[in-house]
Amino acid sequence: MPADGPAAYSAADRLLHRLAFSSPGLLQALADIEDRLYAQQIASIAIRRPLFVTSLPRAGTTLLTEVIGSLHEFAAHTYREMPFLACPLLWARISRPFRRESVARERAHGDGMQVGFDSVEAFEEAFWHAFWPSRYQPDRIVPWGAQVDDESPEFDAFFRNHLRKLILLRRGQHPEAARYLSKNNGNVARTTMLVEMFPDAIVLVPFRDPVDHVGSLLHQHRNFSAIHRQDSFAREYMRDIGHFDFGANLKPIDFDGWLGSAGPLDPMTGDYWLRYWCAAFQYLLANRPANLLFLGYERCCAAPPAALERLAVAIDATGQREQLLRHAPRFRAPRAYDEQQLGLDPALVRQARELHGRLLAVATV
Repeated sequence: MPADGPAAYSAADRLLHRLAFSSPGLLQALADIEDRLYAQQIASIAIRRPLFVTSLPRAGTTLLTEVIGSLHEFAAHTYREMPFLACPLLWARISRPFRRESVARERAHGDGMQVGFDSVEAFEEAFWHAFWPSRYQPDRIVPWGAQVDDESPEFDAFFRNHLRKLILLRRGQHPEAARYLSKNNGNVARTTMLVEMFPDAIVLVPFRDPVDHVGSLLHQHRNFSAIHRQDSFAREYMRDIGHFDFGANLKPIDFDGWLGSAGPLDPMTGDYWLRYWCAAFQYLLANRPANLLFLGYERCCAAPPAALERLAVAIDATGQREQLLRHAPRFRAPRAYDEQQLGLDPALVRQARELHGRLLAVATV
């Protein structure tokens, strides 16, 4: 399937996508078939020290995951798994005769990040959406720490098996692949649950200066709102893979009920995104497991080699520090935004700055 966005999908690509995402039942049925076909190989894979990169979007999660994913010990989702995400081993075998060479193109965000078939992407959110549908309400996502009557006992076994499948698949290219790597902004709503599932996991949460982060969030919401108005399939595609970050599909995560307590909110304004930023990072600080590590993205850009040295230690990859350090030139200062031009409430900016200082005080990098 095309890796440079749904606009590049042919009619056949769109048909295949719609078939693959036609129902959660199909997703689970395909996974069950694959479980039986590869039972022995899947059972031989141990899940150890998985790494989950998550935050609000526009925090640097994609770049961090690409850099970490360059280490061959990690196994992550790529566009090659689309659209049959639940059966990556079967789909790799079926699609092998018509695999295309990966050619990187700028992604729909228009931010200079290049994507190709072998680029990492956040596809696991489709599974959370399928197994926990009541968390995904019409206008928001309910965090996994909040009370909702939606127990999903099948999910644990499904998800563990899926991690094993990705590791097994990547070992076909790199025998040293042993650790699952996830880039999924949606995981910011369930960090505690992930650590309960995988006690040796590392959860990596980058954060940015709040004003600059808010400017980027607002810009992308406007960008994707326009894209979704022009292309209904782009909206359908993003919804199916669980991307509710921006545009017509926007479903913010309702950390501590911030959406109900803040009064009327308009996502076309900067204050909306600044309130969201404060709610998210207040929640993360208050519900922080020991193995959740914060990274100051501006610090990474100010001194990339030193930041990558600390990152290697944090993710237990010191043996591959030289490979990480090769990516130092990719860390460049992001665009700066002006709080007055964004029309931000000064009191809210002060609150965000104080919170940002607290994050810097506990950050690993």
